Amino acid sequence: MAIKKQFIKSKPVCKVTFSIEAKDATTASVVGDFNNWDPEAGALGKLKNGTFKGTFELPASATYEFRYIVDGQFVNDEAADAYQWNDFAAAENSVLAV
Repeated sequence: MAIKKQFIKSKPVCKVTFSIEAKDATTASVVGDFNNWDPEAGALGKLKNGTFKGTFELPASATYEFRYIVDGQFVNDEAADAYQWNDFAAAENSVLAV
């Protein structure tokens, strides 16, 4: 799993690339505060090497809770900036700071 951040100097946004290795999976998405936890809005494309990847523009100077959904199962990112307990999910969410 990896997160790549690219800050845009001309706009107050950060291009964030999320990637998760899931060779045997058929679908993967990233859901979080930035897309209202919508799997369709966070759909990731599958590469030939089995990694799912997607890039999203997020407002800078903020933190976001997020998780991956891989074939219907929630997964946290090992490369997250932090983890935050979420009472609604009764689990920890990954945290991204941009």
